[in-house]
Amino acid sequence: MQAFLHGLILALGLILPLGVQNLFVFQQGTTHSRFLHVLPVIFTAALCDTALILLAVQGVSLFLLKFPLFKLILLAIGILFLTYMGWVTWNDNKTPGSEETAKKISPRQQIIFAASVSLLNPHAVLDTIGVIGTSSSSYEGFEKSLFTFACIFVSWAWFFFLAIAGRLIGRQAQFSEWRQRINQVSAVFMWLSAGAMAYSVM
Repeated sequence: MQAFLHGLILALGLILPLGVQNLFVFQQGTTHSRFLHVLPVIFTAALCDTALILLAVQGVSLFLLKFPLFKLILLAIGILFLTYMGWVTWNDNKTPGSEETAKKISPRQQIIFAASVSLLNPHAVLDTIGVIGTSSSSYEGFEKSLFTFACIFVSWAWFFFLAIAGRLIGRQAQFSEWRQRINQVSAVFMWLSAGAMAYSVM
């Protein structure tokens, strides 16, 4: 129980702060008229987090990130993706629930964007490895499995919550005038993240 609670609290602490990944999932929830259309982004974000958590617990990612070239490639791809995503989000000015908006971000684009903000953000990757990976080393066997399960459970539950919250808020009539502002805030966060990555490379 201690290992499970530790994983639960730790994962909540890591995932709650406002970031590009959270904003993208929430924004997609406000965009689509049917919850079914948001499932690709939810499943992609959750599966990417699951993969990172498992890699962190097993220590595989620590081995990969020892290579400077791998980190440089990761940063370069992350900068390009976030810059492009920011441009797309900034220019998405359709009203929520319209068919044009639902088609603008296709399931394939959702998957690519969600994967990029989840896997191509070195700071998020390093946080997962440094915090979850290090903390998991305190446990062995069944306790380690409980710790890992708690972290993964929080990730899945949180992304479903964000998408549902976005859908409920996006359906409010008065929300349409705020949607563009939320998109612009999301875009700025993406560009700031890309800028932070570029600065770290320099």
